[in-house]
This record gives sequence, structure tokens and C-alpha cells, in this order.
Amino acid sequence: MNRSVRRTRTLQVAGAGAAALLALSGCSSASSSSSSDGSSSSGSGSATSSSQKVTGTVTVFAAASLKESFTALGKEFEQQHPGTKVTFNFGGSDTLAASITGGAPADVFAAASPRTMKIVTDQKDTAGAPATFVRNQLEIATLPGNPDRISALKDLTRSGLKVVLCDRAVPCGAAAQKALSAAGLELTPVSYEQDVKSALNKVVLKEADAAVVYKTDVKAAGGKVEGVEFPEAAKAVNDYPIALLDNARDSAAAKAFIALVRSAEGQKVLTQAGFLKP
Repeated sequence: MNRSVRRTRTLQVAGAGAAALLALSGCSSASSSSSSDGSSSSGSGSATSSSQKVTGTVTVFAAASLKESFTALGKEFEQQHPGTKVTFNFGGSDTLAASITGGAPADVFAAASPRTMKIVTDQKDTAGAPATFVRNQLEIATLPGNPDRISALKDLTRSGLKVVLCDRAVPCGAAAQKALSAAGLELTPVSYEQDVKSALNKVVLKEADAAVVYKTDVKAAGGKVEGVEFPEAAKAVNDYPIALLDNARDSAAAKAFIALVRSAEGQKVLTQAGFLKP
């Protein structure tokens, strides 16, 4: 069901940081067409051929944990399709979903959980069924060198340790609560953050001793934090769905971007960033 009016909102444009990621090896030469959810009909998962003319601007609302990978993919898309532009709004998936259902103009939504994508599909704001394109797993981010010698999830319950979690409504926060429940632990953090980057940043700024975030965010932070794996994370893996939105202003370009994300080239960037294959 199309909405008749969408109110204008100012979108955040992805900033610096994409240079740190590996660029894609090149444009796909295989020709393919895309379905309404952006999947390739060729069956090989290759990106839309650069010989197929794609124009316009693609506005992508994406989970904060996708910032580095999607920024790199946006640059690759613009190289594959001269004259196009990809703009991003990164943030907590629940906040982005609320913005979309509230009328914010966007073409593509990439969420960090099926639950947050369902907020949008329930309002019939997607064109076609969402498709899972990657998965992500939790990790503990500590100060460099792990001075508090954190080696397990239970260590986060130590008295005096400053721990940060994502808000329970955010996918990374819901996953953290699931992992804590699996371990039979209760944890009261010093703060709940609205997205995973904010939680990680508390550790980077030494305002917290540890945070439960995604492995991809620990990897993107480089030496600013140290990652500690824990077995309960395997019980709280998040699927990431992506979907073309119902009122996409240029659906052909939006579908082409989704095709790139799901292609072999796109998957290479995402897995190198630490994401798991769907």
C-alpha cells in the first residue's frame, strides 16, 4: 500500500572511514536483473552489470554496525554507475524503522535484526520480502591490552567494573540480553546506548571499561579496543535483513544497490569486515 505523503527529513551522509576498508576488486561483468527485494535473478549473486544504465540517488537507512562496510560499498556503487550517488543514514535499527514508518524519505532499509525490519513490513512500507544478507555475533570490547583481564561474560559482573550495553530495544542490546540470559547472568550497566557505535565509543574514550558490541565493530576500531570472545555469543547471533522500500524514488537504482550488497563482491567486503555469511 503506497503512502500518499512522505515528510522531508534531513539525512545523515556517511562520513570518513571507508578508506580503511578494502575496495572491491572491480565491476561485475555478468548481466543480471533484480527482483522486488533486490535479489539477482541470475542465481550467481553477481552485482548489476555496469553496462546496464543506472542513474539517480539512492538513500539507504542502515544499522550503525554497517557504517564502514556500506560506506565502502556506496563508493563502489558510484564507481560502477557514474552519475549516481548513495547517501546514508546510520543509526539504531529501531530508530531508523520508526523514522521510515513516520514518513522519512528512504529507498533501502538494512536492519540489524528481523524484529526491527518487521516494524517496517508491518506497516507495508517495503516492496517485496526482505532478504537476509549477513549475520553478526557479539564480542566484548575492552580497553587496549585488556587491563581488567576480562576473559568471560561473567567477568562483566565484577563490582566496580564500568560496563556499557546497547539499549534493550536496539538489536545489539537485545542480543546482549539473550546472551546474558543464556549464561544465567544479570548485569546492570553504567549506561544503555542508542546504537552499537555509541556503546563502543564509551570504551574508546575510556569512559567505560568494557562494552558488549558486535565483532565487526571491534574489528573496525582497530587498536583502540581489544576484543574478547565468549561462548554465549553463539546463542545470540543476529540476522541482518535488507529491503527495497515501497516509496523508493528510484527503484531501479535502489535494487541495483541491494544487488551489489548481496553479490560476491559485496559479500567479500562484508565478510572481511567480520560479518558472517547468511
